[in-house]
Amino acid sequence: MNKHYDVIIVGAGISGIMAAYELAEKSKLNVLLLEQGKNIYKRSCPIIEGKVKDCINCPACSIMKGFGGAGNFSDGKYNFTTAFGGWFNEYLPDKDVMDLINYVDEINMKFGATDETFSTQTPEALKIEKAALEYDLHLLHAKVKHLGTENNLQILKNMYDYLAEKIQIESDCQVSDITHLSDGSFEVVTSSMGTLNCKYLIVAPGRAGAEWFSNQCKKLDIPLLNNQVDIGVRVEMPARVFEHITNAVYESKLVYRTKCHGDKIRTFCMNPYGHVVTENVDGLMTVNGHSYSDPALRSENTNFALLVSNRFTQPFNDPYQYGKRIASLSNLLGGGILVQRFGDLVKGNRTNEHRLAQSFVKPTLNATPGDLSLVIPKRQLDDIIEMIYALDKIAPGAANFDTLLYGVEVKFYSAKPELSNELETKYTNMFAIGDGAGVTRGLAQAAATGVYVARNILKRI
Repeated sequence: MNKHYDVIIVGAGISGIMAAYELAEKSKLNVLLLEQGKNIYKRSCPIIEGKVKDCINCPACSIMKGFGGAGNFSDGKYNFTTAFGGWFNEYLPDKDVMDLINYVDEINMKFGATDETFSTQTPEALKIEKAALEYDLHLLHAKVKHLGTENNLQILKNMYDYLAEKIQIESDCQVSDITHLSDGSFEVVTSSMGTLNCKYLIVAPGRAGAEWFSNQCKKLDIPLLNNQVDIGVRVEMPARVFEHITNAVYESKLVYRTKCHGDKIRTFCMNPYGHVVTENVDGLMTVNGHSYSDPALRSENTNFALLVSNRFTQPFNDPYQYGKRIASLSNLLGGGILVQRFGDLVKGNRTNEHRLAQSFVKPTLNATPGDLSLVIPKRQLDDIIEMIYALDKIAPGAANFDTLLYGVEVKFYSAKPELSNELETKYTNMFAIGDGAGVTRGLAQAAATGVYVARNILKRI
């Protein structure tokens, strides 16, 4: 078995995949793509397949790990913007980032993506923006493309088949350690391939590998910048409530500064006619959502996240652990995900099975009825309640008694390593990309960082 490679990519999420694609298309380099989870044809979640109702804690969560990363079973929303979705424009001008995002879109279409997009610049969208501003809600501008959960999965399968003919892909291969050698190369210790060596190293850990990568950076003495963690809930309500908004812009990113604490809170990952789902992050159950393109697979509800960003100052420097502790409280009380009616939360009542059964909104996820006020800190909970009342002004019905709140939703980002404008660490030829490296927080920008770093390597050949 070959032990030396020109390029090793750690992580086969969308950023690692796009880096591999660009290298395979434009060079004859010997490239190895490593993934701790399963290959895309072996990724299967018992809940999605309808075999079980609750998470059974598979050894490697196929929702979070495997070829395609955490985006594999997502609904494939690509936002064409630098206003949100990451911090890539801290390293490159906005125009260059947008050029890369558009290039990623061309690649996706090559493998089967739709050419249909939604825009916030249409007359209907501009009316929504004006109505939102009257209540201090700010609609962020972007063009968005929704692939659909089932289409996104097929596109990634097409990419896997294509890359498997051009580079070496190793799944079920955990990287335990990275070492920088005296000759400038890198040693990569793996669970199934032994110790490997490469000249160029791209670390694309994804959200499932964020904590691991932070620990590797500390071992390698790579300076880390304190990043944030997003804490919130997944909101579910009848699709008709937000239909006038989702029909116009599909993914509405609404930002609000609360009057109670002055915190910014935003809507995130809106799924019209979608389903609420669970994620397993290092053994902790968190909540997410997705939506299908096929009308036959849709629900009658729309779901979206409400997230409060928490950024910490010294002496605390581990926001990842902060998010895990809050998620663990939900798991402790509910054995997984908790769900509560909005009216019960406001009145200070715990939602129980009897109250949930009376709800006009039927949950799309089998979660444990409970009390989110025992899990989410008061500050964030105050922000969430105030935001729902603000949304009710532009989408009457959002603050209905039976609106469902699932908790908790946590978006983990690695402590951001100190990187050059080429996304290179202090070690020459070692690069860090994507969500798990704290550079991005969305599919479009994560994919763009993969292309960008691959091009930087090609310039050095």
